[in-house]
Amino acid sequence: MMHARKQKAVARTAAFAGEQATLQSVHLLQMPVLVLNASYEPINICGARRALVLVLKGVARTEEEHGLTLHAQRSRIAMPSVIRLLEYRRIPYQTRALSRKNILLRDRNTCQYCGEVLASGDLTLDHVIPRSRGGNSTWENLVACCHSCNRRKGNRMPNELDDMKLQREPRPFSLHTSRQIMRMLGRGDDRWRKYLFY
Repeated sequence: MMHARKQKAVARTAAFAGEQATLQSVHLLQMPVLVLNASYEPINICGARRALVLVLKGVARTEEEHGLTLHAQRSRIAMPSVIRLLEYRRIPYQTRALSRKNILLRDRNTCQYCGEVLASGDLTLDHVIPRSRGGNSTWENLVACCHSCNRRKGNRMPNELDDMKLQREPRPFSLHTSRQIMRMLGRGDDRWRKYLFY
């Protein structure tokens, strides 16, 4: 027979282990999964949870697995790394919404003046041609910028800056840019390489 203190300690340990398992399964369901069209063309990246739903509904098929398994009460499901839609989906040309998140994605969280890679919270958006001088909030006029470079640039035009040059010309988010991001994310997962046309 166990003492009451020992029973409570065992119960706490079991509860903690249960919480850890739940957190791990939640993390597994958020892993990125490459989505291919029926023609094997990469079209999107979604979370593992969405990929599993598509596979279980019969809309997609698992092409590559992570090697991890999700355990349910009555079954085990291999976590997909790459899925392929069973029917071809025509993807219309679409422009991405102009947002802070998409500008930072396009610029890969890199200050476009000094080249430093920072967390998104440590970056700001800079108008290349300042708004006070007629600059608009467009893809071609917004860049990711660290706080110190933004303060240094201030209200000056690009031709007034001798010590600060843009690393690359800002462009709208395009399908090509989306594929670049897929390639960048796919570097961590070797299973994606053969689908991303390096």
